[in-house]
Amino acid sequence: MAETLFIPTDTSRAEIYKALFPQIEALIIDESDLTANLANIAAVLKEAFGFFWVGFYLVKEGQLVLGPFQGPIACTRIPFHKGVCGASYTRAETIIVPDVEQFPGHIACSSASRSEIVVPVFHRNGTVAMVLDVDSDQLDDFSETDRFELEKIAALITRKL
Repeated sequence: MAETLFIPTDTSRAEIYKALFPQIEALIIDESDLTANLANIAAVLKEAFGFFWVGFYLVKEGQLVLGPFQGPIACTRIPFHKGVCGASYTRAETIIVPDVEQFPGHIACSSASRSEIVVPVFHRNGTVAMVLDVDSDQLDDFSETDRFELEKIAALITRKL
């Protein structure tokens, strides 16, 4: 696929995800390099939705280590038991946080982050390989639509692991 992206305008977030999914799938299907695929997925989500920060934390060395991302400088390493990313890893489930200031143990990599969604990406054996972290500078910016669609994208990544 050519490195072009069609992003519909004047439509719902669900419709944008619907348009993006086959484009993401086409973008990564023939690429074997994980870093390249994660970088492109982060770029697509950042460009399409204008989220404050989009990136991946990979399980390495007994912690979550920063991987490809789009946005301002981020925390480099996150213990499994810290923050929203650590909670998502530990629980092996998606976590939506409407107001990060209300999340116990939230790690403030940036004070501009106001809400967050973190989606685990699983190895084929069912263990968590990484998390997809998306931050917004708006309160309560994520919904069940985001959960559903980002989990579909996470499943695409699982197929590449």
